[in-house]
This record gives sequence, C-alpha cells and structure tokens, in this order.
Amino acid sequence: MESKIAKATQMKYSPVAVLLTNEKPDPALQFKEGRWGCVAAMLSAASKGKTAVFDRKTFGCLGGGTGLGFGNQYVNFPGGIEYFLSTGNPEFCNSEIGKNVVRNMPALQHGEGYFKNPQIAKKMLYSLPMVDVPTEYVVFKPLGEVKEGETPKVLVFLANPDQLSALVVLANYARETNYNVVAPFGAGCHSVCILPYKEDESDNPRAVIGLTDISARKCVDKDILSFSVPYKMFLEMESNVEGSFLEKHEWLRILERNR
Repeated sequence: MESKIAKATQMKYSPVAVLLTNEKPDPALQFKEGRWGCVAAMLSAASKGKTAVFDRKTFGCLGGGTGLGFGNQYVNFPGGIEYFLSTGNPEFCNSEIGKNVVRNMPALQHGEGYFKNPQIAKKMLYSLPMVDVPTEYVVFKPLGEVKEGETPKVLVFLANPDQLSALVVLANYARETNYNVVAPFGAGCHSVCILPYKEDESDNPRAVIGLTDISARKCVDKDILSFSVPYKMFLEMESNVEGSFLEKHEWLRILERNR
C-alpha cells in the first residue's frame, strides 16, 4: 500500500499501519516479557521500516498495555497510577513494598506533575476508552509493508508542523463541520491506538493529534507529532488529495522551504 498524502506532503517517515491480528509477524521487534519499553519508540522504528509486535505479556509498560488495547493495565500499577502522574505517593514509597518499587521508579516518590492532584488524574484515566482487543497481537508496520488481505485499524503519520497543518486542513476538506481533529491529553500510545480505536466507532471519525506526552517526546524527533486516523478516515482523506490545496501554489511554496 502507498499513500498519496505522504507523497504530496513529502513525509520523511512512512505512515505506520496499526493492525489487530492473531498472526505474529516474523521478523518483528518485540519487547521481552517483563521488561520495560516505550511504545513510542516502537512506533518510531516502524516509521523507519521495521515491524513491531505486542501481546499481553510484551507491551513494555502498564501505560503501553492500556494504550495498545490490552485492557485496563493501570489497575496493576504499584502505589497508584494517579499518584505517579500527579503529586507522588511518599507514604507508599516508605512502605517495605514501596521501597523496592521506588528504586526502579524514583518518580513515584514525588510524582511526574502531569496532573494537579491524584483525584483529577484518576478521573481522566478512567474516562479513557479502555478496550481489550479481540486479537492476540497488535502490530505496527510501515504502510508499504501491509499485505493484500490485511486491513489496518489505524494509520499514523509522523509529521512536522507544516505537514501537520496540511493533515488538519485535509481532514476538514470534505466535512461540513470543522471539528474533525482533536488533540486530547494522554500517553503517546493512547493517541495512536485506543483513542483512534474509539473514533473508528463513529460514522464521522476524527483524527487524533498525539505524541504530546512529555515522557514519550524523547523517542521521536523534536519537530514531530503524530496524526492518527481510523482506516476509513484515511481512505476518505486519500480520496481527497487530487484537486485539493495539496496540488496548488500555496502548499507547493511550503514544500519548497522544506527541501
């Protein structure tokens, strides 16, 4: 598969297809069971030509397991995920169990400060569209590697500000309202999997801008954000490239400055 959008915007990186499947690709990158890893790093690798696979034992971190769609893994977070994301949990960290945990997770002591308090963090997290995907694996692969008979669940573009601007305009190009792109707070993996999974249930799904997660930023170039769309929205946008602004003077001028 190829993308007219990627060609017209001169994407540096391949669009990444997110697939739900019971067939494990080989070869593929995969986290070791029980070892920490960031889903955003795997997304970056897939945009550069690799295939990555995840299952319920190899999702990298509890946030990653949740974000990929392997159920609500946050219930397994020691000391409470709501404390980790906000003000920390010094009481837990001073317990015998907590002392062992905080050695590997020092931020739990004082929190990451992404939310003002644990109550707000908990409300946000439990408003997420938790899902347990019906397949054994979630796979990231370059769009060009998608085989006949495979249908992606989501397409993810890694875009610089100019390209992101084009994607936002194209997402609204054939719609009668201009609220077709959202940029919700969430982990990097939320924005490329469970949030667009939820949008896929709509007759008029929205695109999701992501990788605004501070903890995931180190895994991608400093000028890159993600733009994720359910597959049916991707097809809609692809069908609108020809005849659009992407072939006209203003956009071509923007392309020139990026060469």
